[in-house]
Amino acid sequence: MAEIGKDIIKAKAILDAGELVGIPTETVYGLAGNALQADAVAKIFETKNRPSFDPLILHTSSLDKVYDFVLDVPEVLRELADAFWPGPLTLLLPRKSNVPDLVTSGLETVAVRIPSHPLTRSLLTSLDYPLAAPSANPFGYISPTQASHVNDQLGKKIQYILDGGLCEVGLESTIVGLEEGEVTVFRLGGLDLALIEHIVGPVQVMSHSSSNPKAPGLLKSHYAPSKPFILGDIEELVERYQQKGLDFAIMTFQQDLSHIAERNKIILSPRGDMKEAAKNLFSAMRILDSMDVSVILAELLPEEGLGKAINDRLRRAAVQE
Repeated sequence: MAEIGKDIIKAKAILDAGELVGIPTETVYGLAGNALQADAVAKIFETKNRPSFDPLILHTSSLDKVYDFVLDVPEVLRELADAFWPGPLTLLLPRKSNVPDLVTSGLETVAVRIPSHPLTRSLLTSLDYPLAAPSANPFGYISPTQASHVNDQLGKKIQYILDGGLCEVGLESTIVGLEEGEVTVFRLGGLDLALIEHIVGPVQVMSHSSSNPKAPGLLKSHYAPSKPFILGDIEELVERYQQKGLDFAIMTFQQDLSHIAERNKIILSPRGDMKEAAKNLFSAMRILDSMDVSVILAELLPEEGLGKAINDRLRRAAVQE
């Protein structure tokens, strides 16, 4: 298994050698490699078993460094960068030719963000290249929110994981770009849509894609446990699966469902806090997936604030009955 620690110098040496490192961000843990070195980027796709038509996000430490690999930051997107970087915002920007085609899946835009996690910010400051860093999990599976999750899934394939503790946000970044000159949210995420619209006014929100996405993380089936994950009215689902005589576990937003044994349920936020629910989402899905049950039953959250992004992840994890 991989070594887990806080040694930035060691992580830098591994990255400089063209190898991969697990890194913490405020959103989820990333599987990082030198974004300007095609061989290192190829290792990311190979290690994750990620399809090459799904683009990657580049991570760097400052807006000045962003200009090393993008042609321009349009004024309206610069306003968002000034407001929310460092943080859970990714911008789609016109790329320079030094960015390998594999990073962008051949697109003329590249996804860029400046994470706020202090350990990774320190690492990025020490590098003279950006890091390509999709979530550090096998493609399509639940995103990792602590170092042990990365080690469980990819520890046999990488040397080192920087341990930054539990991710503060717990949802992937919100991806924003321009579509025919209009500010467009390509992926809902850890930055609330209302905060974006407070800066730039009303925006378009793109539905997710089933193939050849324009931005990272837009494939229709994603973030899924290995067990069947069923969404619906949680009380109706519980009644139905009790009648079927199947073992199940449940995940609710804040309902207690006191007639269900504690060991078979997870409540994302008993007090109904969206941020708490987002932070707990992927860890809860991972715990439920490890239980000795046949199926996982879950409910959507209120379609407001971060609930929209959480529901997006839930829908993409779910199977159709």
